[in-house]
Amino acid sequence: MSSPKPLVLVLGATGTTGGSIIKGLLASGNFRIAALIRPASASKAATEKLRSAGIDIRLGDVEDSVEKHKETLAGVDILISAVIATVIAQQKNIILAAQQAGVKRVIPCDFGTPGARGVRELHDQKLAIREFIKQHGIPHTFIDVGWWMQIYLPIPLRSTAPPEFKSMTHRIVGSGDTPILLTNNNHIGTFVARIIADPRTLDHEVIIWEDQASQLDAQEIGARLSGEGQKLKELYVNITAKEVLQAAAAAKERVTRDPSDWTGHVMQSWNEYLYSMHILHENTLENAKRLGYLDARELYPDIATTTLEECAKEFYAMEEPAEAYGYNRK
Repeated sequence: MSSPKPLVLVLGATGTTGGSIIKGLLASGNFRIAALIRPASASKAATEKLRSAGIDIRLGDVEDSVEKHKETLAGVDILISAVIATVIAQQKNIILAAQQAGVKRVIPCDFGTPGARGVRELHDQKLAIREFIKQHGIPHTFIDVGWWMQIYLPIPLRSTAPPEFKSMTHRIVGSGDTPILLTNNNHIGTFVARIIADPRTLDHEVIIWEDQASQLDAQEIGARLSGEGQKLKELYVNITAKEVLQAAAAAKERVTRDPSDWTGHVMQSWNEYLYSMHILHENTLENAKRLGYLDARELYPDIATTTLEECAKEFYAMEEPAEAYGYNRK
């Protein structure tokens, strides 16, 4: 009799990245799946949807004690974290619990762009978790995905999103002509399902990507496929590296004054990531390989990929494209 399929526990299963991972794991058919859900969300529609898909719902919170997490992790082979940005630093308890519970592989919440320390506060928090995992000798895989295609495209004029929100997508940093790594966020899970089953990726970093395109490419595609053409182009603004850093600093000051300022957090991270990608050119395949990442396209050449242009057709067909950026009309 064959052994049971590995059990994967996903944190953040109802979020965008977590949802893509759940979808990919289900489609692969190679895993049993569990999701950590906060007790307050136990009866929500998103949780019921997971249950109906056959996913084991385990109640708990990322902030639980190590002992509580050990109970939650009973029988788990692989832990995948796709938590929200505000709790990145709070993953340590569940990671320690995973080690004590005998989890065979831990994937912390990365799923972003590669780069060095000291440029982006959020990325620095993720790197600190990576170091914590290494220091404790925990088997792991670190996965980055480049930049989401959906949030590389300019929000159209017809969007009801606030002007401050829309305008941040209309800025071209520096020359705007350096291609960066891009992934359709709906496809992250397809790659993750292959990566976590692959012994070659154990204790390695892996970069997922589907296309490479510059900001100029994205803005041209946006003007053409949004149907707004020249009107959208007239909103595009070129900004300098200095202006990006100034915007990040101003947003950080907002957050210092009011840590609950969600827009301030978004604008700080957004501008720090712009600087990393378009001024320092960190989100490139060359840089990822220099940092030691394995290339998912080389590991799994059979996985079909999509282009930014193909993604843009779906993006501009949405009733409210800004929702891909996290904007909620309700």
